[in-house]
Amino acid sequence: MEASLVAERSYPDRPVIGVGAVVLVDGQIVLVKRAHPPLMGEWNLPGGGVEVGETLEQACAREVLEETGLVVSVGPVIEVFDRIMKDAAGSVQYHFVLVDYLCRAIGGSLCRGSDASDLTLADPAALDRYNLTRKAMDVIARGLAGASAKAEGGSHGVL
Repeated sequence: MEASLVAERSYPDRPVIGVGAVVLVDGQIVLVKRAHPPLMGEWNLPGGGVEVGETLEQACAREVLEETGLVVSVGPVIEVFDRIMKDAAGSVQYHFVLVDYLCRAIGGSLCRGSDASDLTLADPAALDRYNLTRKAMDVIARGLAGASAKAEGGSHGVL
């Protein structure tokens, strides 16, 4: 990620729109360790900012490909939420409006991109070792529940 883009996202004039993905590969969850702020050095779901002219689904597929090398089928929305991070003085340093999707890998090869310092396939029952944010854990749980419901012939819409 370019330094100018990181600077552009910190102390923003308005929220930045982003996407995230719960990517399922053989029952495991794809996690990336962030190489850039915010959350640099922390494990999280693949995702990033929406570019001008992109749909949310296109942005999700592009971000997953860039960060993980995987081509995905973008499924239903899991959740829409704000991530507001303040600095030590209480000023808003980052403000994202995030749309997280349930995705299935349909191609590509698992390999980390430049926005990730590491990449793993994680067992959903062993996520504690990754120190994910509470919100990431909640989104993963909702995504897995939605995938299970869909496999059983349930909801095909928003989870």
